[in-house]
Amino acid sequence: MDVQTIPDLLRYSVEMHRKPDAFLVKRQDRWEPVSISEFAERVRGVAAELRSRGVKRGDRVAILSENRLEWAIADQAILSVAAVTVPIYATLPADHVAPLLHDSGATGIFVSSAAQEEKVRSLIREAPALQWILVFDDGLPAAPSGGVPDGSAEAPGPDDVATIIYTSGTTGAPKGVMLTHRNLVSNAIASLTALDLGPTDVHLSFLPLNHIFERTAGYHVMIYAGATIAYAESIEKAAQNLVEVRPTVLLAVPRFYEKLIDRAMEVAKAAGFPRGPMAFWGRDVAIDWARAKLEGRPMPPGLAQQHALANLLVYPVLRKRLGGRIRSCISGGAALPRETGLFFYGVGMPIVEGYGLSETSPVIAVNTAAHYKLGTVGRPVPGVEVRIAEDGEILVRGPSVMKGYWNRPEETAAALEGGWFHTGDIGEIDSEGYLKITDRKKDLIVTSGGKKIAPQPIQNALKKSPRIVEAIVVGDGRKYATALIVPANGASREAIQGEVDAVNKELASYETIKRFELIANDLTVENGSLSQKMEVKRKVVADRYHELIEKMYHGE
Repeated sequence: MDVQTIPDLLRYSVEMHRKPDAFLVKRQDRWEPVSISEFAERVRGVAAELRSRGVKRGDRVAILSENRLEWAIADQAILSVAAVTVPIYATLPADHVAPLLHDSGATGIFVSSAAQEEKVRSLIREAPALQWILVFDDGLPAAPSGGVPDGSAEAPGPDDVATIIYTSGTTGAPKGVMLTHRNLVSNAIASLTALDLGPTDVHLSFLPLNHIFERTAGYHVMIYAGATIAYAESIEKAAQNLVEVRPTVLLAVPRFYEKLIDRAMEVAKAAGFPRGPMAFWGRDVAIDWARAKLEGRPMPPGLAQQHALANLLVYPVLRKRLGGRIRSCISGGAALPRETGLFFYGVGMPIVEGYGLSETSPVIAVNTAAHYKLGTVGRPVPGVEVRIAEDGEILVRGPSVMKGYWNRPEETAAALEGGWFHTGDIGEIDSEGYLKITDRKKDLIVTSGGKKIAPQPIQNALKKSPRIVEAIVVGDGRKYATALIVPANGASREAIQGEVDAVNKELASYETIKRFELIANDLTVENGSLSQKMEVKRKVVADRYHELIEKMYHGE
């Protein structure tokens, strides 16, 4: 069948897969299956309720909830009546939720619990368009007896807006990204051609569905592929749920993979001899073996033998922690550290790294099992064109590129200038067509001498030190670069100076950190220093520590 909208995706799955366990939900300590037909029936029930409440084409309806089956049901119901889903992070405080409801003009909202309902009611005056609230914990409306109208009058078209996703960004107020049904569907289908997924696969959904990465790769793609989606009880219980559900595919951000390694090493170290030394030996062997393999160098016989031994004695322990059935790991949302990628490749669970943004639905490029190059984000997915502008910015064109920013025509025109979406990222395409991200354009520092400094690689190099929690390089319009550094507990200024000196040795003279100041470890989402994706908001931090920065340049 012709699939052009999100409701089409669901109909396709109902007709083609007829899966009895399309979803898994944990109830009273048991993982219970939900069939695709039961899911579709529940969607029809909620759609009927929306129609009875007067929801019509183009109306915005918000969802404020953690990942759960009801999230997907509400989303599908909203879209089936040609309305627009506005997802909101469940962890946001009320004063962050209010501007999103106000800006979107949402007429109704689904919330997960009584606590979330109370949060919304506390800000009702700031969301004048809001007319109703439905609570998932109270149960969703069932389809009325006697059948449900087919809803053809309300059926969305491919170019209708399906969702408005508010991006946290690194500066300024959140912007609402308008994605159409065509944007979302084209990206799901293109992504599936790059990823080896099918009806026998199981996915544990724990990354926020409010984020486009999980929404496309962990939801739309899985429904289209006929894979099973199991909803984690919470992010905190994701590790436990991995062992219980035993997924075949793992979708996560780089930090999750890093924490898996760190936790595995901690547990092994605590176990003492011989488990501790074996684990650290196995880690080093995995990285060395993967590096030789991926760089195409001859494999030293001793290393091959050590790897075979580690594959018997060490790596099965890690694989078991992930359920024992993982055959594919997918990473997105941020750059994957090279050693993390090497380690997982070496233990037999290669991480497929991709690249995308909310504005591109999101997948632009992705590595695949057949075309894999560590250190890159792979080749563009089918239908997506990528080119590099003269200043190094990555430009994207294709059916998955957003319609624009909600109520922001000037910013839309700037972002889509010349018919290409300007990503704000700096990158390069190698001779084999692989895309590599090197920095953020808007974070580029231009010194008063005209030298351009990419802060991201310097910050990453500093943060490799166990003595440094966070580093923010500044210096735009100044003679030289400086840094604000969050030290680890117990790290002295002298020790930090040593780490800065070590990094400076690897930099060009104009890139070196001439001075630094230590700041408190209080960069949080709540105080506005971090985005919801835990990225440092450089402008906010620079404004907050303006006097300290001026001190570093005093008398320059």
